[in-house]
Amino acid sequence: MFLTRVTPRLSGLVTPAAAVTRSTTILTVRKGPDVVIMGDGQVSLGDMIIKDNVRKLRRINDNIIAGFAGSTADCLALMDKLEGKLEEHPQQLLRSCVELAKMWRTDKILRHLQAVILVADENITLEVTGNGDVLEAKDGIFAVGSGGPYALAAARALIDTELTAHEICEKAMKIAADICVHTNHNFTVETLKTATKD
Repeated sequence: MFLTRVTPRLSGLVTPAAAVTRSTTILTVRKGPDVVIMGDGQVSLGDMIIKDNVRKLRRINDNIIAGFAGSTADCLALMDKLEGKLEEHPQQLLRSCVELAKMWRTDKILRHLQAVILVADENITLEVTGNGDVLEAKDGIFAVGSGGPYALAAARALIDTELTAHEICEKAMKIAADICVHTNHNFTVETLKTATKD
């Protein structure tokens, strides 16, 4: 399921900071009884490593897990907005994310925030972007950030093995960290049980 451009795209919003805000790797894998989200701890500014132990994951109401790539302040502001939408629409993650995307693209302040959010509950995994996109993972795997393509490829290669969701995340993130200079091996993880338990 793909919901793209829920509001019109606004031009001229790409700034030099946009290249910096995605210098990380966040990966989520849904397999069997678990959905796992994992992120690295590195914060980069251009070619410099500013910090190596930042937590880029968040748990909402014990039944939703999220990860973000972008400016910390921007990401936390958007996560607060998402929590507000979830209060308006309890147990409706998709609707809440669509409403967040609409607000993100139309609000005069929020539309300048540079971030990408991965969010999952027991039923669905979504990617929300500042372009107004709300995308559902068709295979249960999403990855964002500068190391995202490497983590995504590795996770897809491992998804049909006997490895658990956590093991797939860990191996894929290690591969991404070995390749991407903006990603380190200091991983944090959040896990939920899926709606269909084995």
